[in-house]
Order: sequence, then structure tokens, then C-alpha cells
Amino acid sequence: MIPRIKSFETCDDWKLFVTFDDGFRVSYDVKDDIDTHDEFKSLTTEIGLWSAAQLDTSRTCIYWNDRIDLPSDIIYEYGEPLV
Repeated sequence: MIPRIKSFETCDDWKLFVTFDDGFRVSYDVKDDIDTHDEFKSLTTEIGLWSAAQLDTSRTCIYWNDRIDLPSDIIYEYGEPLV
């Protein structure tokens, strides 16, 4: 089953704080993706792009534009659990 995102927020240090429908909460560091995926580099160069993050209608993906997105299952699996 694909985890659905209930809410999220972006932080200035390239981290996402994400809450899933099942109550699981994580901090996901997007800096690793910025360092390894060329598409993500524009998050650091295009003014305002980082804060323009959106949740898709299925609530299974956070995206910034048509080239940059993060599936919820990746965030769920690799995010740092918050207690």
C-alpha cells in the first residue's frame, strides 16, 4: 500500500517535515537529492521554488514542477522518524 501524505512543511535547511495518514512523522533531507540528482539543483538556484512545494491530488507525491518530485513511499522509507 502506498503511504498517503496528510501534511508537510518545507524548512530553510532543505528538510521536509511530513505527516502521513497513519500518524507516522518524518524529517526528510532533500539536500542528498540536490547533491545527487541534477534536476533537484534548481531548488537551490531558482528563487522561491523550494517554498512552492505542493502535494499532488492523490497525496502520494510532493512536487515542485514537472521535473522535480518525491514519491511518498521514498519519503516514508528514507525519512528520519520523528517522535
